[in-house]
Amino acid sequence: MKTNVTIFAILGGFFLLAATVYGFWVNWTEWAGIPALYATGGLGLMIALYLWLTSRSFGLGPDDDENGDIAEYAGTYGTFAPWSWWPLGLGLACAILMLGLAIGWWIAYVGIGLGIYFLVGWVFEYSMGDHAH
Repeated sequence: MKTNVTIFAILGGFFLLAATVYGFWVNWTEWAGIPALYATGGLGLMIALYLWLTSRSFGLGPDDDENGDIAEYAGTYGTFAPWSWWPLGLGLACAILMLGLAIGWWIAYVGIGLGIYFLVGWVFEYSMGDHAH
């Protein structure tokens, strides 16, 4: 986990530095690439922060042991619903949202509404219906 934190922290820092250098290079007049580079750097640092916080909660894992074995990864990693249709609906809602950004705002509003519906359904999948806990 420590290696992953380091890799994503380096990537995040690199993209933030690259965005700043690029911004000075174009005199801060180009507003497509600069925010995209800053967003990429922020996402890299966000993943590094998440992995760092997770490693603090769980301690050393098999990937941190230089003499670790693949068999040490065996076990349960979480609860997943292989029959769930909510992720498919959320993916379609995201596609409709992106289509709306390209074609017309009214389509984007439909995508946002569908996205909220499918996201709430996915989050509360185990709280209602046949699979409630």
